[in-house]
Amino acid sequence: MTTELPDLFPNFETKVVHAKDMDFFCRIGGSGPPLLLLHGYPQSHVIWHKIAPELAARFTLIMPDLPGYGQSSIPPRSTGHGTYSKRTWAEAFNEMMRVLGYRSYFLAGHDRGARVGYRLALDFPGSVTKLAVLDILPTSDYWDLMDRNFGLKIYHWMYLAQPFPFPEKMIAAAPIRFLEHTLASWTAAKTLDCFSEGALEHTRDWFCRPDRISASCEDYRAGATIDYEHDKIDRDAGNTISADVLVLWGSKGIASSVDDPLAVWRRWSPQAQGMALPGGHFLPEEAPDETSDALVNYFGN
Repeated sequence: MTTELPDLFPNFETKVVHAKDMDFFCRIGGSGPPLLLLHGYPQSHVIWHKIAPELAARFTLIMPDLPGYGQSSIPPRSTGHGTYSKRTWAEAFNEMMRVLGYRSYFLAGHDRGARVGYRLALDFPGSVTKLAVLDILPTSDYWDLMDRNFGLKIYHWMYLAQPFPFPEKMIAAAPIRFLEHTLASWTAAKTLDCFSEGALEHTRDWFCRPDRISASCEDYRAGATIDYEHDKIDRDAGNTISADVLVLWGSKGIASSVDDPLAVWRRWSPQAQGMALPGGHFLPEEAPDETSDALVNYFGN
């Protein structure tokens, strides 16, 4: 990793927390009830840098990098992709929070982090007291909706899930070009304008590493296989999330591909509430004021 990257979290502690055979690179700061913030693809904890100051005035923020992303440990590939399943990661993050001294906490997740979040809320219902999911639908719902139009919108789900090492080799041939195309194409403006240059520096730094490109592909392979099966088992059993759930999606985001994202989530959480915010997929960076206000109002109530 480059050592000269800009500090986007002044006055926040940098800490590496070991849990479940993984080392999680974290930024920690603020005061008040604990709020675990989990990022998504193709980013790291720096996605929260625009809204962290306001949230830190009300909550103690714990912002780790997901396994394989940023500066956290890279799990080994495994048959069945279990080391990258959201169940495995949920167990690890729950243990990480216990190592930090928190047996219960709030959780907000964006993209892949939101998938870890709802799995954690399902598997450890006493740990997550309130959950917020940003611009996703549950994994099994996305796969079950995969028609021509939906497949074109989230083509990367099928591409990144192809067997090792095909997508890795293709992305590694031009990683920054792939990264910046992906980021821009999921914003409402179809540009990189919403991302600060400092955040882009951080993301470019780790995304160009072949081992981390492979880790992010394994994340999506797990999503196409074991994560889907875990979701299906819960849905067939009628299991629902007991914690309160806030659903936020971009008015031009990926979750807006369905007519009513909230209706989909209420099959998983009958008490779910939510709304669309202006922007595309990257709400904390495209709509930082609206996103922070929604999270403060929800978790602070």
